[in-house]
Order: sequence, then structure tokens, then C-alpha cells
Amino acid sequence: MHIVRCCKIPQIMYGWCMEEYRTPGQLIQALLTERGWTQKILASVLDISYSRLSRIITGNQPLTAELALALGEVFAEDPERFLELQKSYELALARLVVTPNPEREHRAMLLAELPVKEMISRGWLDVDDQKDLSAIETELVRFFGAESIDEIEVLPHAAKKTKVAEDVTAVQLAWIHRVRQIASGMIVSTPFSPVGVRAALKRLDALLGSPEEARHVPRILDECGIRFVVVESLKGANVDGVCFWLDERSPVIGMTMRYDRIDNFWFVVRHELEHVIRGDGRDIVALDAELEGPKAGVGDEVPEQERRANKAAAAFCVDQKKLCMYIARKEPFFSNRDVLALSRMLDVHPGLIVGQLHHRTGRHNLLRKHLAKIRSVVLPNAYADGWGDVAPV
Repeated sequence: MHIVRCCKIPQIMYGWCMEEYRTPGQLIQALLTERGWTQKILASVLDISYSRLSRIITGNQPLTAELALALGEVFAEDPERFLELQKSYELALARLVVTPNPEREHRAMLLAELPVKEMISRGWLDVDDQKDLSAIETELVRFFGAESIDEIEVLPHAAKKTKVAEDVTAVQLAWIHRVRQIASGMIVSTPFSPVGVRAALKRLDALLGSPEEARHVPRILDECGIRFVVVESLKGANVDGVCFWLDERSPVIGMTMRYDRIDNFWFVVRHELEHVIRGDGRDIVALDAELEGPKAGVGDEVPEQERRANKAAAAFCVDQKKLCMYIARKEPFFSNRDVLALSRMLDVHPGLIVGQLHHRTGRHNLLRKHLAKIRSVVLPNAYADGWGDVAPV
């Protein structure tokens, strides 16, 4: 029998030319014919039963890697040639019985991008069995306020109801949605007004001398019409704070308090308040991530909106002119006595001065004992979610 080979459009795979063989059995039979061998002869050479070889050639039994190696030795062929045909044949058979389902890609992306396990453990998704994909999908649709799995905002093709910057990650977006969920259920005691925020700044300024005074922050913000929410950060989110608006008269400030330090708390609070004052976050959510280091500065690499907020936050924590004079006089030696003296003069907690010194000098080990913890003071008085507690939604 003459073997007709199709060479009109050769395909190079692993260095050999792919003939018109659809199964490894067809290739084996062609090689037998070229040599004038029978299947019984080949079975004897391979030391396998004739019936097994016959099933492989007819496509009723898959070709193993071990047998592909043996065939490669017998016929002086690349073993991968046989295995590639086996794989292609099995895929072709599978396509005949498996119904295409585009949602599989969507599910895979959701489960890969979102911290589903953490969202379940935090009580954000009401799922009893973490292996129940149907229940997870239902809860994700509810959580993101979508109509179907395809419309969840982390999917590339989904319509974006939450206007955020392009570099916002799926994990960060999930955190923002949790803040929005909680804020949407809050009722503030006073309608928002810019005048009220200006008055609130003076009240907040009077609290900078003691960590315990930070407990008043949620109430003061509530009394000027700002919804203040603290949601523990998700792993890998690296979020410090956010500012957005539920509507034209309902600003929201969300914080993670992932750094339990007095200097970080007041810097982020004032940073987000500056966003509120300037109306940032109305059109595009003002998400602040990694506000430790360069992103807390005012250099050209920092967006103008963030430079303004950083400048206002730094000035609120410590009088920057007096701080610069202090650094010029004392650098590189900053003694505990001098920091305490400056804090008394400025009527602020020494931790705020130390935090600014860290940022200005890069010496983050300097006088860290003054960086008082503050989370336990704030959380009992705020709408909080995390650290073992789930906020009612």
C-alpha cells in the first residue's frame, strides 16, 4: 500500500514535519508499511501483546509515554511525535462531548484575582462550603451589586460602575466595595457642608496632643456629614485610605489603619479630609495606597491631587516651618529631650514629630517609642469591619 503524505502546508513541530496523521496509530501503521512489517512483528519487538498494540493502532487505547520512547527507538523517530498526535487526538475527542462554556474563563479569573477565601472568612461572602462554586458566584454577584457573574467589575469586559484609576487591583476594588456597603447603611447626624468640615478641622487639631483623644474622630466627622468607615485591609491590598461620594452630598472616608501608629492615623485622616474639601473622589474614587515613603511626598512624580493632600496632612500634623528649623539645628542628632520639648511647644504628641522626622530623614528607627498605638482607641467608636468583627450591612 502506498502512503500518500500531505505536504501542501507543512507544519514544523519539534523539528519534524507534521504529515496528515490524526492519531499515533495512523503514524505507527504508516511506519510499519514503510518497513514491510506486520503488527505481530512490532508487538514482538516491543515485547507487548498483539491485542494491546492493535487497540493502540485503532485508537481504542491511549499511547503511554513509555511506549512512545520504545517506538522512538524502534523507528528512529522523536518520541514526542507520537505523544503530540495522542494529545491532539484526545483533545479532538473531548471537543465532541464537552460543551463550550465561556463562563469558565470568567470563574477562573474571579477566583484568581479576588481573595475569595479571605472574603468568606471575613464574613463578606455568606458561603458555608468553600468548594461550592455556585454559592461563591451567587455571593460575589451580590457583593459587587452585579446582575450576573459576567458583570462583576473585576472582569475586563464588565461595565465599571465604580469609577477607579486603571491601576487599581481587584483586591483593592473588593475592599472599596466593602467600605461602600457599610457607608451606604450609615446615617449621619448632620448634612454635609464645606463650612462644617472647616470647623471640624479646628476641633480635630485640638486632639493631637494625646492618643486617647482620637476616639472623638468618628463623631466629629459624623457631625459634619462625613461617613467614616474603618475596614481592615485585605492581604496584598496595601491600602491606607479612600475618599469617594455616595452622592453629591454624601462623602465617605474609608481607612484600613494597617499601621497602628498615631502619626500614620492622623496623616491619613487629614489626607482624606483634604480630598473631601476639594471634592476629590466625586468622579473617580481617590484611593490612597502605600502612603508610606515617596507617595506621601510632594515631588513631581506624585499626582497634583495627592501632592495637595500630602502637603495639607503634613502641615496638620506638625508645623512644617518650625520642623524644618528644628531639623536644620539638630540634624543628625535628634535627642529624646529635644523631641519632647518641640512637642510641648507645638502642643502635639511627640509621635507626630517622630513620624515626620522619619519621612524627612529616612531614619525609620529613630525614637520609635513615641509612635503610640491608636487602633484600639478608634475602633470602638467607629463603624469598623475586621480584626475578628464583622460590621452589620
